[in-house]
Amino acid sequence: MSADQNTPGGFHHAQDKLTFLLSLVPYLIQQTQVSVSDAARHFGVSQQTIREAVLLIAVSGVPGSDSNYQHGDLFDIDWDAFDENEIIITQLVAIDDSPRFSAREASALIAGLQYLQSLPENVDSAAYSSLAAKLARGASETPSQLIVSPAATNDSFARIGDALSRGMQLEFDYRDSKGQSEHRRVDPLRLDSDDDDWYLRAWDHSRESVRTFRLDRIDGLSVTGLPIEHRPSDVALSDSLFDTSGEHTTVVLEFRPEALGLLGEFVPEGTRVTRVGELSRASVRVAHFHGLTRLVAGLAGVARVVDPPEARQAVRQWAVDARAAYPAPTDEYPSIANA
Repeated sequence: MSADQNTPGGFHHAQDKLTFLLSLVPYLIQQTQVSVSDAARHFGVSQQTIREAVLLIAVSGVPGSDSNYQHGDLFDIDWDAFDENEIIITQLVAIDDSPRFSAREASALIAGLQYLQSLPENVDSAAYSSLAAKLARGASETPSQLIVSPAATNDSFARIGDALSRGMQLEFDYRDSKGQSEHRRVDPLRLDSDDDDWYLRAWDHSRESVRTFRLDRIDGLSVTGLPIEHRPSDVALSDSLFDTSGEHTTVVLEFRPEALGLLGEFVPEGTRVTRVGELSRASVRVAHFHGLTRLVAGLAGVARVVDPPEARQAVRQWAVDARAAYPAPTDEYPSIANA
């Protein structure tokens, strides 16, 4: 059926007009706000054609259950903005009926995007801001406003990121949990974080296997001129940050059942957990005691090391060293034990 010559753009066929409108509506939704001139330029039509099409959209919709059109059954636009040649659709019909994120779900996703954007390699990335805006618009309610502080990183982070992007080997001196330093040459594979701590997953040439290095224990880091010999796609990386597939020690932990989530990567999913009275117990493998001692000492009364003795001693020594870092008690400020 032929369309009237006065239809938007002088379309000769109703099908052409329908195709144009079906393309225009998603475009306007995607843009959120767009000028009449920009929309005309995008579709290669006149501004008058765009204005007439928007007016047609504003009286289009889906009838309600009583087969009559109510206000909520029609598209709507910001008429004040339209008078200023700006197009803003304020109400969608049918298109907007698909399931939407709740405000809480959208807030969580936006917070994750903000965290990623705070990383040095992603700063000023417009893609994250654009996606966050789309998530906010697509939520069933306005998401809560969240602020994610930038990730705390150091110069090593930027150098490792550069080596990862260029596929170059790294050399550095690494201090273990006992304070002993050893020179390492590695192929960087990935950067991971555990709360505020950052770790480098890399192929260690001296160990001929994958190792995990904490960034704050790396000294004298340099990017070599040697290309990596092992790429991330060539090496099987464990989903667990603390990969204990190589050298390890088995440690028995005892903890309150409700504290399981606080133990994080130290008790990975799938670990066999048994009950001993009112407490839970699990045997886990660790490559060294340093991170474990910090974790358990910070959960006094909630979790403890049962075995082996050297692991118990490591936790005790960590607590003693931490206490020694504070000033000695005085009459004015007595110790906790005497309080």
